[in-house]
Amino acid sequence: MNITVAAFDVDETLTVRDCVVPFMRSVAGTRRLVNVMFSDLGSTIQSTRRRDRNFLKAKFVYGVFEGKSADEIEALGVQFASKIADGWLRSDVAARMRWHQEQGHVVILVSASLGVYLHPLGDLLEVDAVLCTELEEVDGILTGKLLGENCRGEEKASRVQKWCEGAGIHADDLVYAYGDSSGDSQLLELFSYPTWVKKVDLKVSAA
Repeated sequence: MNITVAAFDVDETLTVRDCVVPFMRSVAGTRRLVNVMFSDLGSTIQSTRRRDRNFLKAKFVYGVFEGKSADEIEALGVQFASKIADGWLRSDVAARMRWHQEQGHVVILVSASLGVYLHPLGDLLEVDAVLCTELEEVDGILTGKLLGENCRGEEKASRVQKWCEGAGIHADDLVYAYGDSSGDSQLLELFSYPTWVKKVDLKVSAA
């Protein structure tokens, strides 16, 4: 049986905007985000200059989610997923995703965005798997740490490869991939037909 996998980055590929910061703002408020940004400001500035997004993600995740109820954040994530699905999807990329689904392709989301809202978004979009950045939880409380690595760059490729092993999918089945930034480079390199999504309409029918 032939399998065709199509992978989509989410933020500014499948969506018209970043999702991480708006979700954090919905959880903690703008003032809290500003306080987190200015705490240990020297490290923040150095990390920004180095473009160390993993450090910045870890810092804001800790500042926003540490000590929060996992159930409470999960409920907010479900609400936020509906907001994304109802108004933040990029129409041309969403149409391409639906085309893949109509062809019977296996569609997966691979993103540095947070699983607390990406898993319910994946359910709404009826995709086959969601590989993303996860929040660590202990006894129903979020620790403020990531569970595993930030799903960006090489980690995206690693997650897809591990998923393939678990799902019994061969490397040759990785056919279509869509991304928009340097953090998607390693992901797209795994696929036979990578597409860099820019600020132009993406045709519905695949090449």
